[in-house]
Parts: sequence; structure tokens; C-alpha cells
Amino acid sequence: MTADNPSRAHLGSLLNGLYLIVDERWSSRCSLPQVFDEAGQAGVKLVQYRNKTGSMRDAYAMASTLRQVSKKWGMMFVVNDRCDLAMAVEADGVHLGQDDLPIALARNLVGDNMVIGVSTHHSEHVEKATQEGADYLGFGPIFPTDTKANHDPVVGIAGMKHIRGLTPLPVFAIGGISVDVVPELRQAGANGVAVASGILDAEDRQMAFTQFLSPFH
Repeated sequence: MTADNPSRAHLGSLLNGLYLIVDERWSSRCSLPQVFDEAGQAGVKLVQYRNKTGSMRDAYAMASTLRQVSKKWGMMFVVNDRCDLAMAVEADGVHLGQDDLPIALARNLVGDNMVIGVSTHHSEHVEKATQEGADYLGFGPIFPTDTKANHDPVVGIAGMKHIRGLTPLPVFAIGGISVDVVPELRQAGANGVAVASGILDAEDRQMAFTQFLSPFH
């Protein structure tokens, strides 16, 4: 992690609560840097930039801007999938999917100071990522979601309860998360919830931030 951001010793205080994911697909409908600013004002501590389709040049330009906004608010900034992009913008972390680089190779690239998160979809994924040295897990999809095409089968809140005992790592529930299910997910053992469309599609984003954050206060 960069010198002006919290050390790994303080990860536990950041890897919980609302994990905001901004996807490049929304950039034509809203300003992603503005969303980051609103997130910082609301008290969000963990943010991710995801770009599955754009050129590396465009992704770098946006990620660089978002990185600066995240620094302003002291938010942990994570890049989805791309270790090279995460390194280029000096991100705090990289989030890997099941088809991305293995954790060990990613760690060799990004070093010991960058956080590595991993998307998991069933108990075997959870156990493997834990054993291989992930810092946190995303688990889901809990419910159906339109944010990600061809997503894995939904696991439901029961799935969250099932895997909670399989790992000591922070786990973020992801996939179709609405405000009303957050308390139940917390009871099931989720340390936080990863949300994209629930924030980005909200008519009042500031209210949405407040509602998603309030169960964690």
C-alpha cells in the first residue's frame, strides 16, 4: 500500500462495510469520479474500479483519476482483474476472478504490500483462496444480478452461512444486494457487501450510500 494510506496492520478496519464497485459501463450515465467523491463524503472506505471491455489506455486514464479521488478521501482503491493496471496507478489492491492470474503469480507481480481479493462462488473456491493467501474474498452471487453477464449460480443467504466457517478472511457478499437484505447478510457472517448497481442506479445516491452503510455503524 502507498505511504499515505493505512498499513496492512490496519486492513481489518477497512475490509468491512460497504464495498463500492464502479463499472466503466456506467460512465456514459454518470461521472465515476463524482461517484467516488460522493462515496468519500458518505464515509465509504473501500472502492473498486472495473473495466472489462475498454482499451488499456482508457482504463489507465480513468483509473488514474479515480486513484487520486480515493487518496483524497483515504479510501482503499482496488483494481479489478488487472495486476498491470493496479501497479501502473499504484492501487492499494487488485481483485482477481477465477479466470485471472493465480494468487501466487499475482503476489509475485504486485508484491507484499498490495491487497489481493478473490471472487469465490462455492466452498472449494473459498478454501482454495484462503489457503493460497488471499487477503479478502468476494462471495456470490447471493442473488441474481444484471451487472455481470453469465454469472455463476446464485448461492443465497444460506450459501453465505455455509462458507462462513470455512475461512477466517473478511468476506464480502456480492450479487443483487439490496439495502433490505444487508442486516440478514451480516447475521449470516458477511463482513461487508459489494455493491454496484444498487448505488450507481439509485435516484438519490447519497441516500443509497447512507442506507447501505447504516447497518455497519
